[in-house]
Amino acid sequence: MALRVLSALDGARTQFYHFKAIIIAGMSLFTDAYDLFCIPSIMILIGRIYYEKNKYVTPTKVVSIMLAIALVGTAIGQVVFGRLGDLVGRRRVYGIALMIMVLSSIGCGFSICTTKNCVLVSLGLFRFILGLGIGGDYPLSATIMSEFANKRTRGAFIGAVFSMQGFGILAASAVTAVVCEIFTANGASKDQTPKVADIAWRLILMLGAIPAGLTFYWRMKMPETARYTALVEQNIVQATMDMEKVMEIPMAQIVEENLLPPTPPPYPLLSKQFFQRHGRDLFSCSFTWFLVDIAFYSSNFFQSRIYYDHLQTNKNTNAYEDALNFATFQVIIAACFTIPGYWFTVYFIDRIGRVKIQMMGFFLMALVYLALGISYHAWTKNKQNKGFLFLYGLTFFFANFGPNTTTFIVPAELFPARFRSTCHGISGAIGKVGAIIGSVGFVWVKNDKKDGKPKVIDDMAASFIILAGVCLLGTAVTYFFTRETMGRSLEENED
Repeated sequence: MALRVLSALDGARTQFYHFKAIIIAGMSLFTDAYDLFCIPSIMILIGRIYYEKNKYVTPTKVVSIMLAIALVGTAIGQVVFGRLGDLVGRRRVYGIALMIMVLSSIGCGFSICTTKNCVLVSLGLFRFILGLGIGGDYPLSATIMSEFANKRTRGAFIGAVFSMQGFGILAASAVTAVVCEIFTANGASKDQTPKVADIAWRLILMLGAIPAGLTFYWRMKMPETARYTALVEQNIVQATMDMEKVMEIPMAQIVEENLLPPTPPPYPLLSKQFFQRHGRDLFSCSFTWFLVDIAFYSSNFFQSRIYYDHLQTNKNTNAYEDALNFATFQVIIAACFTIPGYWFTVYFIDRIGRVKIQMMGFFLMALVYLALGISYHAWTKNKQNKGFLFLYGLTFFFANFGPNTTTFIVPAELFPARFRSTCHGISGAIGKVGAIIGSVGFVWVKNDKKDGKPKVIDDMAASFIILAGVCLLGTAVTYFFTRETMGRSLEENED
């Protein structure tokens, strides 16, 4: 028999606290995306400052290390903080993850010194620590929102939290553009690589700490979720008192006649019985997240190659103008394709379900990638080919109106409360392995050169076709293994 406090949560009307929780949890996703996706522009500025002998271009191996080191930290953080979220409580470790993000973002900007090797080592160290905080935030934000939400709009609420990632991507590009414009307006444009450019990239990184830092107080004021308190800590009275305060639910509606808590699952995490009951769900969540991150992160880090191949018309620019032009391209992609995709999911996910959206997104991404890859030679004959750029933008739209969002939502709905945060963290960590493959593996394609000239276009064409295959595999895995969670309580889903 379901506890009355949990039944009341499942049937609660949408209230102010739901939207407050979306903002509090979402600001950390905003910071996550800002810090992860501002790095291409930062690498442009660092190349102009520290790599004069390399034609002002940051070497591929350096870019790869800076991308990978944050993602490795993210994967570790997802597993560690996800497990801690189940062992000691979501709220207790939520603030720790946020503080790690804020302090390491500031640390990335300072990066101790001004010599090339010292800057890169310290930047890499702080980005790894930043990744730990970012990784910790993924399972905690998703789990907290799922456990506060009602079952009718739970998908939309978790999706709204994740949609803040889109605004973080947009902000990373917009802040880069504004900072570069300000420095250019102050007369720095006379020099191809002004000395104060070393301040610009540091400022861009540090500004990312502000939104998350502003929510720290409210995050610490959030109570523990009722599901964790009642089902894991076995304290029904405290769960009832917490929900009566924050959800404006009358005490008479949620007070329990029988204070005996439900019996928790008798099997431990990753035991044989655990895999018998939840192995299929853990596989589907992990593998689909792995596949979509290969596609999503590679598409994001293809942007600099696509910008230089299709949009750059004047190569005689200074450091600020180069970063500004690229950031403007990122703003257009984020505003026109990335953010709308998130909000299409928010609107439709509790109407047509997670599985249909995920399958549709994977399949349509595959079609777009095939169109890009098969016709890549024809596309590149015209430098400013609007059709190519539109199709490229659609990969972001269907990723977010599809598996990039649903793979964040579903793991927070399928597993028992005592394993929920851990299983979300495991799924996300395996996804980040895909992100490393997508960003680091394919970044060699976008920058690799032969005899001082870019390699033949076939490398990009082949990359798009490979990504199409990845997305088709994601469609199949979703169809055969992913279970629908729409319209059911978390306790019904875990059974």
